[in-house]
Amino acid sequence: MNPYYDAARPHHRPHGFQNRYGDFTPRGLRDLLRWRREARRAGSPHAPREVPRVVAPDHAFLRANAEAGAAMQPALTSIGHSSMLAQLPAGAGSLTLLTDPVFSDRASPLPFIGPRRMQAPALAAAQLPHVDLVLISHNHYDHLDTASVRALAAQAGGPPLFIVPLGIRPWLARHGVRGAVGLDWWNTHLVQTGGAVAEATLTPAQHWSGRGLRDRLARLWGGFAVLTPEFHLFFAGDTGYSPDFTDIRSHFAARQGAAQGGGFDASLIPVGAYEPRWFMRKQHVDPREAVQIHLDLGAKRSFGIHWGTFALTDEALDQPPRDLAAARAARGLGEADFSVMAIGETRTLPRRAASHLSTKDNA
Repeated sequence: MNPYYDAARPHHRPHGFQNRYGDFTPRGLRDLLRWRREARRAGSPHAPREVPRVVAPDHAFLRANAEAGAAMQPALTSIGHSSMLAQLPAGAGSLTLLTDPVFSDRASPLPFIGPRRMQAPALAAAQLPHVDLVLISHNHYDHLDTASVRALAAQAGGPPLFIVPLGIRPWLARHGVRGAVGLDWWNTHLVQTGGAVAEATLTPAQHWSGRGLRDRLARLWGGFAVLTPEFHLFFAGDTGYSPDFTDIRSHFAARQGAAQGGGFDASLIPVGAYEPRWFMRKQHVDPREAVQIHLDLGAKRSFGIHWGTFALTDEALDQPPRDLAAARAARGLGEADFSVMAIGETRTLPRRAASHLSTKDNA
């Protein structure tokens, strides 16, 4: 039984959860075998033309920015796959957060089998500035890694706050990670730490969950909107394309009008793991759909994630940036609108005019 079941919420089911725009049924063995057979015939995944770009992280900047308090400059640092370090000014303080931290060598329950990293993480957990907040989008192994969350929970200076979809908080507790907050879609948790203030809202995504064959759809999934007075960040998590993103824009429209500083200052949108489309379409966007999400959200700028680290699907490891460039050009957008970052790269971004945040928590 789903312990969170609420019959008044359409995405709730007695035994788990579902998407808002069409029920998702995880692919069975027959489809999986068809995919692998077709991939072998096509020689997929194809070898990359070039290794995805990697740069040395700017440790000095990250440390200094983390210590700047309210003077922190908004910055994003790519660690690899869907792991992004965000440094955000937040009222009288600042907030350092991580999305879907995975530092392990494999995205797998076993250390000797399963998808292996093709690129090392730009930063090890021990090299990070103190992390205040960890956002976990769902429980697939390339997004929720046991060793990584345990390492963060043991960081010097105290553990971060983990904000997760419904059902993941008990899993974290069983693995020795406490201090988590579980949210349903559209619920908001008010983060207040060291003078910083932020709102973290779990937003819908079209995906699914499961770490084995017996727990599929049992725990919720989603993305996050993180609003501070000086910066609005969106993290899509892992998703197929759906009207959820126009709904998200509508949900925050009263907070993101021209007078309030406009739409999301940055959005993190998956651009990889999309081939073959017949298998992946309902769970993973391709770059064309990622560009549509950028437009649906009305984001000022977007960055592609979920590529270049694990060879999960049929496209070459370096194909997503090329497909993104073509999709971007087809919509009249430039690299300044939607781009990918090198692993290890830090991008600094402008602040928005400070705005008022709610002091209510509806987690």
